[in-house]
Amino acid sequence: MTTVYHTPVLLHESVDGMNIRTGSVCVDVTFGGGGHSREILSRLGSKGHLYGFDQDEDAISNIPQDKRFTFVRSNFRYLKNFIKYHGEDEVDAILADLGVSSHHFDDEDRGFSFRFEDSKLDMRMNRKGNKTAAQILNNYTEEQLADIFYLYGELKQSRRIASVIVKTRKEKPYKKTSDLLNTLSLFVGKGEKEKKVLAQAFQALRIEVNEEMETLKEMLGQSSDILKTGGRLAVITYHSLEDRLVKNFMKTGNFEGKIEKDIFGNYETPFRLINNKVIVPSREEEERNPRSRSAKLRIAEKI
Repeated sequence: MTTVYHTPVLLHESVDGMNIRTGSVCVDVTFGGGGHSREILSRLGSKGHLYGFDQDEDAISNIPQDKRFTFVRSNFRYLKNFIKYHGEDEVDAILADLGVSSHHFDDEDRGFSFRFEDSKLDMRMNRKGNKTAAQILNNYTEEQLADIFYLYGELKQSRRIASVIVKTRKEKPYKKTSDLLNTLSLFVGKGEKEKKVLAQAFQALRIEVNEEMETLKEMLGQSSDILKTGGRLAVITYHSLEDRLVKNFMKTGNFEGKIEKDIFGNYETPFRLINNKVIVPSREEEERNPRSRSAKLRIAEKI
């Protein structure tokens, strides 16, 4: 039986946006619990095909027994290579749900959540990866740590936090979530503000561990290479850093948001926006699935 370990966010809005037709070839670059993939498969017809990417071995237990589905255990930064490897020159639609699944937050062994104080500071999406959160905290320079907390966590006290980490690790290396919480407690109060700061700090480390910004840029760049003309790209984001990258790329074809024109004054971008206004979950979905509250869906078509 398929293990359901994550409730898919903006399920129908995102799959509707892919504009799937009978016989389409699609890619779900964030397979996870398989919720979006199962919805895509229900619309493909008998001759369509879906490729599902995931670097996490836990996702393997969710693979549907369906000859129209091919699982690719890999980071989506290798999207183009694997699609070519499987004999596809172009695809009709690509979906990316960039959120960390509830399964990961609820797994004590993975170290993604500050709720489990005895967890190891791991945070690797791919458990075979070389870099853990503990290694970052124990080995990065003070300047590198400050940059991570400021750029990826948007923490105003990033430099002070980094300074304390460097001093603390000389006496006792960071190993468990509790070690980091003890440091962060010096900079936060209690209540909702405390949770927000902790979430931002853990987000920053997770992004660095998994190189999330770099891999997102690589995947987006490759999407324009393998999508057919008229093909759709649908991306669900959860924080401002990744949403800004997706928004800029869909609007301008680059990550800086620079509008470039050819000699005739036409915009040089591989996409046109399908939804000029970002799509967000309904109030009913937010109440049903609190993790959806920060979600934003953007859809673009290859031109």
